[in-house]
Amino acid sequence: MNTTLEKEIFDIIGDNHQMTSSETPLRPDAFDKSEAEKMEVIARHFEIIMKELGLDLTDDSLQGTPHRVAKMYVQEIFSGLNPAYKPKVSVFDNSYKYDKMLVEANISFNSTCEHHFLPIVGKAHIGYVSSGKVIGLSKLNRIVDYYARRPQVQERMIMQIFNELKSVLETDNVMIVVEATHLCVSSRGIKDESSYTSTLQYGGVFNQKEFRDDFYKMIHKDQ
Repeated sequence: MNTTLEKEIFDIIGDNHQMTSSETPLRPDAFDKSEAEKMEVIARHFEIIMKELGLDLTDDSLQGTPHRVAKMYVQEIFSGLNPAYKPKVSVFDNSYKYDKMLVEANISFNSTCEHHFLPIVGKAHIGYVSSGKVIGLSKLNRIVDYYARRPQVQERMIMQIFNELKSVLETDNVMIVVEATHLCVSSRGIKDESSYTSTLQYGGVFNQKEFRDDFYKMIHKDQ
């Protein structure tokens, strides 16, 4: 049983959206079970939660909910936890010698706050300057989607996307902005429905203000 002090600490960490690691905290045995085995266990436990809430699971509308939630957790909204779902990213030589900034703006994503398991909904904007390698545009979307589909903290998510792109493109010339609405802020706690959170990560040529200014102009050109 958690002590009162421990519960207060849990609440403080959750309400302040504190991040304890730049990597998603996973146990060494995280993937020892098959997806089917995980879904069976999750469905069983979610059924207990529903019953504790007083819901009647003999109702036709509710009786399949534990299974649906388990499948959604494992194969959809938390599929980014499993390396098997990591997108296979091919890069190509920059044979046409394009040496200016490339920007993919307004990449929509859905993630989940790891503190309350409520949705994080937002957009990512990515820019890079090739040092010899280029990546297919759709792969940028897939990388964002992969790291979003896990229990997340926004600061961690942007760092994971940033580090992945630096590794794939073999360059530090990457800049990312993530703007998101957190339902743990809008639907509980302070219940502020108008605020959103912005995070920023960059390196290489984007350490120069002129490059960052050009990036901002490109992602905000229609505003």
